[in-house]
Formats: sequence, structure tokens, C-alpha cells
Amino acid sequence: MSDLAIWTYDWVPQGPRGFVRDLRLRWACEEAGLDYTIRTIPFDGRETNHLERQPFGQVPYLDDTGLEIFESGPALLHLASKSDTLMPRDSAGEAETLQWTIAALNSIEMVTVPWWFLNMSGDKDNPLAGWMTQRLGHIERVLSERDWLAANRFTVADLLMADVLRVPAVRAFGDRPVTEAYVTRATDRPAFKKAKADQMLLFEAVDAKRAKSA
Repeated sequence: MSDLAIWTYDWVPQGPRGFVRDLRLRWACEEAGLDYTIRTIPFDGRETNHLERQPFGQVPYLDDTGLEIFESGPALLHLASKSDTLMPRDSAGEAETLQWTIAALNSIEMVTVPWWFLNMSGDKDNPLAGWMTQRLGHIERVLSERDWLAANRFTVADLLMADVLRVPAVRAFGDRPVTEAYVTRATDRPAFKKAKADQMLLFEAVDAKRAKSA
């Protein structure tokens, strides 16, 4: 058994499947060829049943031989540090990768997530729509000049940015063909497909057990 463990929920409803953020860590391990195991906490009682490891009661968190890391961003950077597949070793490539990794979280996801929640509330005049348009327009422009964000190749920055941008509601927002091609290019990678399939299988196995016991 690997000493590298990714913790996630034992089950989630249909809606979040394929988007629970342990997938980011699975994807990184698959890209880098890192052995890992999946460990779970109960979905029921999730708000308080693992606060000693994740102070906000969320997933994922990472355990690397006793080194515990919560939040997907720092966990991804830790995994990337283990392999130059995800993080270039030259100083310029590393800096470029780091800046775009942080940009995915701070400049894009910090807009897309609250925009999505406001949309779910049914407000037809989403006050964040203009901000979304601006930020996604910037990404469209950047990607029109390159295939990948940093170091002229796929890195952890692309893994995270593509995961942020692949949310269906975000993909459907506006007409951004270059960004759509980028997301498709990233999610067509075998490592992503395996990570997503494995996550789905975990939750489907619980469905099957519940069906048998019903």
C-alpha cells in the first residue's frame, strides 16, 4: 500500500460526481506516475467529522507519510514538487507555473464559484456576470497565444486551470472557442480520464451496496 493517501468522501449525490476536488489530486498523481491510495470519510456528518484534519470540514486532504495537507491548491503543489512532469525544474519554468497555478485559484475560481452560487439562487441579474465576462475573456486571449499556460508544456497550472474551467455552467458561459479547445485538450489526457473514472466508480460502488440492502 502506498504511503501517499488522498482523502475524500465515501459517497456524494449525483450532481457533484466527477467534480469533487479529490479528482485534482488523483489527476496529478496519475500524470506524475505517483502511487497513491484513496481513503474516505463518511459523507454523513461531513461538516464536523474530520475537523482535526480539515478545519473547514471539506475534502480533499492529503497524507504523505504523516505530512498532512488540506486544500487542493497546496496539496497539488506538494505533489507537483515530486515530479518534473508537473513542475519544471528550471527557475523560469517553475515561476511561470506557480503564477498560473495561483491565478487559477485567485483570479478565476474566486469569480466562477460565487458566480455559480448566485446563478443557483435563481437571480437572473447575476451581479458577477460582468466580472466573469472580463476574467474569462482574459483567459481566452492568453490561450489564443499558446497551447499550455507555462513552460511550453502541460503542468500543474493547466491541471488546475482546466479543472476550474471545465465546470459545465462555466463552459457554457459566453462564446470562448479557444478556451473550450483548451479544456478539451486537457481532459482528453489519459490521466484525467482515469482519475475521473476512478472517482465515479468509488461512488457507484456505494450506490450498489445501498441498492442491495434496500
